[in-house]
Amino acid sequence: MVQVIKKGLETSVQDYPGRIGKLNQGFPASGPMDSWSFRLANILVGNKPGDAALECQFMGPTLKFTDDRTIAITGADMSPKIDGKSVPLWESIEVKANQILELEFATIGARSYIAFTGGINSEPWLGSRSTFHKAGVGGIDGKAIENNQIIPLGKNKKIQPRKIKKSSIPEISKDKNWSIEVVLGPNDDWIDNKGHEIFFKSKWKLQAKSDRTGYRLDGPKLSFTDKATNKSLENGSEPSNIIDQGYPAGAVNLAGQTPIILVNDGPSMGGFINPYTVPSSAFWKLGQAKPGDTLSFIEVSVEKSQILRAEQSIICSEESLMSFNKNEINKNEKVKPLDQIKIIDFDKNKSDEKIRKKMMEKKGMKNMKIRFFN
Repeated sequence: MVQVIKKGLETSVQDYPGRIGKLNQGFPASGPMDSWSFRLANILVGNKPGDAALECQFMGPTLKFTDDRTIAITGADMSPKIDGKSVPLWESIEVKANQILELEFATIGARSYIAFTGGINSEPWLGSRSTFHKAGVGGIDGKAIENNQIIPLGKNKKIQPRKIKKSSIPEISKDKNWSIEVVLGPNDDWIDNKGHEIFFKSKWKLQAKSDRTGYRLDGPKLSFTDKATNKSLENGSEPSNIIDQGYPAGAVNLAGQTPIILVNDGPSMGGFINPYTVPSSAFWKLGQAKPGDTLSFIEVSVEKSQILRAEQSIICSEESLMSFNKNEINKNEKVKPLDQIKIIDFDKNKSDEKIRKKMMEKKGMKNMKIRFFN
């Protein structure tokens, strides 16, 4: 188990892909904002990619371990330390009982992930351990972790050291600029050509008033087609109003003239248009963007977004582990000293001489002295 010394800004239990298939009951998937980094953290400790782990937002927690564990930290750089000594990201780390892990403010990116061998063994809710903050369900007591809380872990296991290939690590922006893929629709025909041009050519600033429900953007005003401006009264008075409809995950929801990207804990329906949708393969970028960062958008096809998702699924597997030279002796493996190797010399053991001769005759060899090692 792990004891929470300091909770961090907002540290919560999440699993992947989250609470799927419950939107009709009003519950979004939740799950990790950056599922790429999340899944690789689990791979590093020998878990299944979707096992429950911690998501640390902006500033990480301080944790004390009650037993020996292998952990991994991925995603944003929060300058992790164990007992005051810096430890690396993107590789497995051995932690001893009573040692303390400390994460600070994120210097690059927004969210770090901590995975433990055995995963987090909190009580599932509707088939998932993911925390849905606004409804107070999942995770531990339905909310972010608290000081002095105990995080239950699954059964521990011993694994060999692991490290992620550099080519498999997501490239988190260092200059606060992000290029985000979107597909058109479902309501792209409510925006005219000029409006689409404005959207794709503009740089949008991520507002501080953003969370796991939605990312609010500051930017220019968009223009609309007649479908938005000349409509029946039941569609609402604003051009961006529409009769209540279902919202896809990743929808760029246009509330008046404010685009809001609906993310992991977003609503399932409402009365605003969604001209664009961020595909799941690009969610990791949103998860690592901070308020004040700049977002620009690139149009991709549904087929392209599906290819990107498939490629990401391959990356988020053991295919991304570095291969070690099998000829290298494991530092933890004890090598038997030469003076402990037993040598049996058949020349000095008459009782085994007959066996030696028979072996030689079968091999077509005579008068050869051999030694066996064990």
